[in-house]
Amino acid sequence: MSDQPSVPQIRVTLPDELAGGHYADFVRVWHGKDIFTLDFAALLAPPGPDGTTARVVSRVRIPPSQVFEIMKALERSLTAWESDQQRG
Repeated sequence: MSDQPSVPQIRVTLPDELAGGHYADFVRVWHGKDIFTLDFAALLAPPGPDGTTARVVSRVRIPPSQVFEIMKALERSLTAWESDQQRG
């Protein structure tokens, strides 16, 4: 028997209405005392000399404990993507 605690498995489901996702080419990250907020947005026009406007398409609020897990998952995924690009 192992002394390591078991890690619960989480089954993630995706509702049909969210399957298409939302396109976002910008993200704003900000935080409060107990939460991080990620505002994913789509630019409404190319940036000009006076800037541009972006419309938030999704807001995700996460506890601070998840920030490092998200960063690690992004790093793993980016590394895999770069490897795929090199294999062409």
